[in-house]
Amino acid sequence: AVLGCALLLPMALGEDCPSQCSCWSLGEPWGTGVDCSSRGLRALPALPRLTRILHLHNNSLASIPAGALDGLGHLQEVRLWDNPWHCDCHIVYLKLWLQDFWAPALARLRCASPAALRMKALGQLTGNDLGVCTRLLPTKCLQFFWRDLILIAGAVITLLLVAWALKFSKKLVCQLRLGSRRLRRRIPKTH
Repeated sequence: AVLGCALLLPMALGEDCPSQCSCWSLGEPWGTGVDCSSRGLRALPALPRLTRILHLHNNSLASIPAGALDGLGHLQEVRLWDNPWHCDCHIVYLKLWLQDFWAPALARLRCASPAALRMKALGQLTGNDLGVCTRLLPTKCLQFFWRDLILIAGAVITLLLVAWALKFSKKLVCQLRLGSRRLRRRIPKTH
């Protein structure tokens, strides 16, 4: 039985493990370690969802696509140094992600290009360094932003209409009460 489990484990990891990388199990509830270091990667491979340890150092990565690391909610360690990072608008996602996830790494990662930013740490990049970045977020993020903005506007309009209706109904109730009192005064009592 132990041998059967040992044989199944590499197969289960092999299904999720990128072909260019090597993976190891950290145990069922703890996830997977993924080593893609020193593989000459120019693009980020599809990573297992339960990746906890990720080694991408010493490759040829110039940027990480926006949103590529967002699905890795279990990630606890990432190594990204020794890559030729191209510091333009495409690096903004990685910079912001690292600020939230692994801020110390920002000081260790350096721009390889353009020439004006060569050897500058990602953590020191400013909007002036990157130029005009018209589209920093993935399209899905922008779609959610507009959807949320419309929902908020709808909620505000609904609240304003309810407040107006309540104010109008109070005024109407007061007028009806006053009107009924006047009617009672005018109607002669008959015995």
